[in-house]
Amino acid sequence: MAVDRSLVSGSTTMLLLKLLSEKDMYGYEMIDTLAKRSNNIFELKVGALYPMLHGMVQSGYLESYNQEVNGKLRKYYCITVNGKKYLERMIEEWNAYRNAMNDVLYQTV
Repeated sequence: MAVDRSLVSGSTTMLLLKLLSEKDMYGYEMIDTLAKRSNNIFELKVGALYPMLHGMVQSGYLESYNQEVNGKLRKYYCITVNGKKYLERMIEEWNAYRNAMNDVLYQTV
């Protein structure tokens, strides 16, 4: 099922932080993991991912480091303590939003 991109865009930062709270990842790994876990609902493009990651690094939510894998240098991202706190707040806000949406959509008078 195709989902309107405007519904997805506000959640992408939270989803990336969630992935990185589980383990350090490089860009294509994040794209692949997000697509697989969401049954391809969340399909990030490289051109959208890296500006978001750089913004989160500048905000202090992520750090990056280079690591050689099979003779290839990869840039990995890891979540910071501030990133974990920010993720917790985002999840709380998401849960409040989701609950309010469910109340409106599924409660009858």
